[in-house]
Amino acid sequence: MLLAIDIGNSNISVGLFSREKKLHFLASIDTDSRKTADQISIDLMNIFSLYGFDLKDVSGAIFSSVVPPINFMMEKALTRLLGKPPMVVGPGVKTGLNIRMEIHNQLGADLVADAVAALEKYPAPIIVIDMGTATTISYISSRRSYEGGLMFPGVRLSLDALSDHTAQLPDISLQHPKSLIGKNTEDCMRSGIVYGTAGMLDGVIDRIREVLPQGETPTIVATGSNAPVIVRYCRNKVLYDKYLLMEGLWAIYHKNRP
Repeated sequence: MLLAIDIGNSNISVGLFSREKKLHFLASIDTDSRKTADQISIDLMNIFSLYGFDLKDVSGAIFSSVVPPINFMMEKALTRLLGKPPMVVGPGVKTGLNIRMEIHNQLGADLVADAVAALEKYPAPIIVIDMGTATTISYISSRRSYEGGLMFPGVRLSLDALSDHTAQLPDISLQHPKSLIGKNTEDCMRSGIVYGTAGMLDGVIDRIREVLPQGETPTIVATGSNAPVIVRYCRNKVLYDKYLLMEGLWAIYHKNRP
C-alpha cells in the first residue's frame, strides 16, 4: 500500500492507497511546524489505528509540502515508521508535466500534484481551482503544459480577516448561505464570502476563456476543503474532485518508482 501525505498551511492530509489505487482513507491533522519527528510518528500511528490499518503493510510513501520547516521532521518520522525514506515531490522528481513558469521551483508541490492528476483524468485545456488556505487557479493548456495561474486569499483566511480586523463582526463558520441577501450580520458575512468567492471565480474563468485559442473549451475542476461549499454557486460548470491531489501523489509516485 502507498501512504500519500500533503502538508498544507492549515492541515496535513493523510491518505492510504491500495495497489489498485483504491483510497482506503483520507484523514486530516493540524499543521504544526513545531512538532518533533516523534510527535508526527505518534499522529500517524494514531491515524492508522483509528482506521484499522497496519503500518507494516505500507510499501512506500510520498509527500508534498508547502511548509518547508516541517519537511525534515516528516521525512524523519516516515523513515522511522517505514524503514525507508519517503519520496518528496520537488526538484528531480519526474512528473511528466511541462511547467512553463519563469522559476519552476516556485510552483507549489500541491499544485504540481493537482495538475498531474487533472491531466490523467480530464481533457485539456483544464482550469484547476484548489481552495485551501489560499485559493489558487492553475491553467493547463491544450498542449498539456502548465502555463501559470492566479492566487487569492482563501475563503477561511478572508473570513478570519473580517472578524480579526473589525470590532463587531463575529467569527463564523463556512456554511451554505440561507439566501443571497442576508438578514443579520452572520448571514450577510456568509452570503458575502460564498457568493463573492463564486462570483470572483466565475469572473476569472470567463477572462481565461477570452484568451484561449478560438474553439477551445476548458474543463474546470475544483478541489480543496472549501470547494464543496463554493462551487455550487458558480455559474460556470465546475467539477468537484475531492481526491484530486491525493491521486496526483499516487501518479507521481508510480512515475518514479524503481
